[in-house]
Amino acid sequence: MSYLNMLAFGVYPFIALAVFFIGAWIRYDREPYTWKTASSQMLESKQLRKGSLPFHVGILGIFFGHLVGLLMPKPVWHILGVSNEAKQWLAIIAGGIFGLICLYGLAILINRRMNNVRVRATSTRMDILLLWLLLAQLVLGLISIYYSVNHVVHGAEGEKAGVMLMLMTWAQNIVTLDPVEAVAAISNPQIEWVFKLHVFLGMTIFLVFPFTRLVHMFSAPVQYLTRQHQIVRKRFAR
Repeated sequence: MSYLNMLAFGVYPFIALAVFFIGAWIRYDREPYTWKTASSQMLESKQLRKGSLPFHVGILGIFFGHLVGLLMPKPVWHILGVSNEAKQWLAIIAGGIFGLICLYGLAILINRRMNNVRVRATSTRMDILLLWLLLAQLVLGLISIYYSVNHVVHGAEGEKAGVMLMLMTWAQNIVTLDPVEAVAAISNPQIEWVFKLHVFLGMTIFLVFPFTRLVHMFSAPVQYLTRQHQIVRKRFAR
């Protein structure tokens, strides 16, 4: 069992992250014309607009919530005056809100991708696989909220945010290249299967990232916010 834990949570994350960074760099360097969203808006726009906005709002909230929640050192939270229990409730409430928003948008996008004949005809296998992977990951995250609430409400004093702290320890030790300590944290029997499966599937999304249209997130046109205004003049007929 310890061997499987080391393989799944100590070795696999580094493989996934290596493929994530190196694979994305190689794709951008060798296949720049594939570095795009491959939008199907011209084929169908009504459902795309309806699902795309809540999906992006939800997934960005979830992404940055996980980034800050897992990687910000515990002393920083204490300096800010946020207790472990308060941080757990913040993660539960914010994660639940953004998760439901994202689920609403993703359900619309999946229905559009699978049931619109024109959109389905132009979809690749990776497009479809990605949507189902995101749905599975999202559902696991929402299910984990039940367990998190149970920890806070029924956990012993001093252990209410124990699982959250163990997951933080795992993530931060992966970033600092210490797989032994990372595996030791996530192997704790208090961490239920749903959290471990959520972590494993999250790493799998990093693994497939360079081979999907998700790469477009690295090319967000933020330079538009600071570029000079373009002057457009009307052409008057003579």
